[in-house]
Parts: sequence; C-alpha cells; structure tokens
Amino acid sequence: MGMTTWRKAAIALAIVPALGLAACSAEGGREPVASGSEGGGGQVATTERMKIAVITHAPPGDTFWDIIRKGAEEAAAKDNVELQYLGDPDGGRQSQLIEQAVDQGVDGIAVTLAKPDAMAGALQKATDAGIPIVSLNAGEDRFKDLGAFAHFGSDEELAGEAAGEKLKAEGIKKPICVIQDQGHVGLEARCAGVKEIIPETEVLYVQGTDMTQVESTSTAKLQADSEADAIIGLGAPITMTLLKAKETAASQAEVVSFDMNPQLVTEIQEGNVLFTVDQQPWLQGYMAVDSLWQNYRGGFTIGGGQATLTGPTIVDKEVADRISTFAQEGIR
Repeated sequence: MGMTTWRKAAIALAIVPALGLAACSAEGGREPVASGSEGGGGQVATTERMKIAVITHAPPGDTFWDIIRKGAEEAAAKDNVELQYLGDPDGGRQSQLIEQAVDQGVDGIAVTLAKPDAMAGALQKATDAGIPIVSLNAGEDRFKDLGAFAHFGSDEELAGEAAGEKLKAEGIKKPICVIQDQGHVGLEARCAGVKEIIPETEVLYVQGTDMTQVESTSTAKLQADSEADAIIGLGAPITMTLLKAKETAASQAEVVSFDMNPQLVTEIQEGNVLFTVDQQPWLQGYMAVDSLWQNYRGGFTIGGGQATLTGPTIVDKEVADRISTFAQEGIR
C-alpha cells in the first residue's frame, strides 16, 4: 500500500532529531514499588492513594524496559500511587498477571499488547470489574478494541517507514530485518514499515532469548547473502549481537537499530551503528501511570481515542553526541 500524505509528513518530522523527557534507569524486576520510593522530587499528590499494575511483555535482562519502569516509578512517586511492576514475555503468562491484578482489586492497569489476542480474555475481566485500562509500547492499533481508553507509544509501522526512508537516503537497497520474537505485532510492523519503503527488505527470524542462536543465525545469513547491505536489529541487545555477527561474517553491511541503551549510543558515536529509531520509552511508562491517576482523580482521558505517540525519532551520530552524557548516566 502507498503512504498517505500525513504519514509522509510524519516520517519527515520523525527524521528530524528530537530530544524527549527522560529519567534515570532502574534495574528490572517483579517486586511492587511504593510511590515515593524513587523518582522525581517535589510535592506528592494529596489524592487518595491508589494501586496501579503495570504489566509488560519484558524479557529478562533487556535494559530497554528499565527505562519504561523508571518513568512509571517517577509518575507513581508524584501521584501517590502504589505501583506493581510485573512482566512476562509469554502472552499466556502475561494474561495471568492481568487476572491476578484484577483479583487484587487494583485501581488501574497499564499493559503492553505485543500479543493482543492472548490478552483479550483477561482484559475483558478487568473491564467487567470496572478497572480502567491503558496500554503502552505495543498495541496502538488494538487498544480500543481491548477496552483501553488510551495508548502511549510509537506507531511501529510509521517507525519502520522512518527507518526505511533514512536507509534509502543512505543508499541501502537490500536490508535484512531481524525479528527476535515471531508473532510480536510491533516487531512485525517495524519490518513491514521498512519493506514499504525498500521492497527488497528480507525478514530473518531468530530466537531472541538465545543470543548464541541470534549470532549464529545472523552470521550465516550475512555469509550466504553478499548482496545484503544492511542488517537491522529491533532492540539494542539484539543489535549488539548483530555487530558480532557482522564481524564474524566479514560483512560490509551497515548495522541499524531500534531503541537504545548506553552501549548502543557509544556504537553510534563510533560509527559502528548507522542510527537507531528511538520511541522514548521513559515517556511511555510515565504517561501510562499518570493517565490512570488523572482518570482516577477527575475522570480525565488523554488522546481523544487516538494513540498518543512518543516516537519515532531518528538518533544518528549527531544526536548521539548530544545525548551521550544522559545515556551513560542511564537517563536515555
């Protein structure tokens, strides 16, 4: 399908570097975090204390989710919220966590919808119990159908198109887009967006929970396809592994990424990664919690029924140089 005028305009804006709000990263985990325990200073809201569950599909050890958690924690500290931060990459187990939150009588649920069909039953239970729901990070095209009143994240197909436009401007003609979780709607949409701009884009599926397999599969692909001129990681840890695969394969392909961590910013500065597409995850965590509090205190809703976009923005060497201090401090 062709791009509409507004999508072309959005991609043009996305390629202009932009700096969003940020906060310090935190270690991932499953223990509830009480408001006021970390995060921003200032006066805590005097509204009645409420309980919010943030339930994501975060895989163990992925530092991207530390940033989302930190944003959620800072909002919770400000809003007098008892925060439960939980996650599981398996759709069925993530659904069980939602049901547990419903049984505990939480006052709001923020959830990622990477595998929305697996979430449907549990989210219906939340709706039936009168618990407000927002989504974040994944599910911009399904959140209303599943009962959420707002969504905070990047339009993943638009992000893919933005990456495709940047790659096309760099002369790339045959990129490989590496998907580390087959069936993840957001990752599939990113590659679909790239392919919309560069039709010769090829998708390579790997097992993101096994970096040894990611490296060996990617190395073999680069060795077998001498025409591949770029390889795209859809997350910073995956991209770090693709750099190793490129070296092992003695490939000349450019390495491109989505999302960020401090190491990736350094690799961009050193010219080893061409650019990354940032979705500003701290904002996603912060706005998800804060929007539930705003709804609780005054019935407010954000977005007018449309997804509130936190990205995409392109981070190339010029932008990486500007944010490197923040990245090394764990703020981005």
